Amino acid sequence: MSHNEISVAIFDFDGTMIDSDQALVDPFLALGVPPEEISFGHAVAAECERLGIALGDYVDAYDTEVSQPFPGMEELVGGLGRWAICSNKHPSSADAELERLGWYPELVMCADAFSWHHKSLVPVIEAMGIQAEQVVMVGDSEGDLRCAQEIGCQMVWAGWNPRVRAAKPSGLTASEPAELLDWFPAIGGVI
Repeated sequence: MSHNEISVAIFDFDGTMIDSDQALVDPFLALGVPPEEISFGHAVAAECERLGIALGDYVDAYDTEVSQPFPGMEELVGGLGRWAICSNKHPSSADAELERLGWYPELVMCADAFSWHHKSLVPVIEAMGIQAEQVVMVGDSEGDLRCAQEIGCQMVWAGWNPRVRAAKPSGLTASEPAELLDWFPAIGGVI
């Protein structure tokens, strides 16, 4: 697959575009979940069920005002052509954060779009009318990797997230968001 064919960036949201690890954990802690029970990369409804928490209680406890973009992400978003978000996040939280940040992707698919199960790129590329070879999936979890593998698209690890950097995953890892435009110039509309 040629990097020149890739013209659409599809991002995971939490832990990839925004530094939200603590914001995701805080509602669980407030609802009495022990810290060692909490993990990342799951569909929000499935994680709430696993931890014995009502989804509505989690959403009510989630603060949509605290997570900030990773350094360099605002500049990257400003330079993107076609881009989308594919996230396990609750849609009301994602919508509020995107509105606050002033980010307007072509498409946002959250947990509700996947019947509250783990996300998939299949309906995302179908809705956008694109093929897998046009896509780079940017993410921070094994779930994001599974999404990319499911359709056979390029995957880039969000190495600007300290958790990803520490894990040293195999595969293409960007140390900062701007590298995406260097590696895949067509996602910025430049060929």
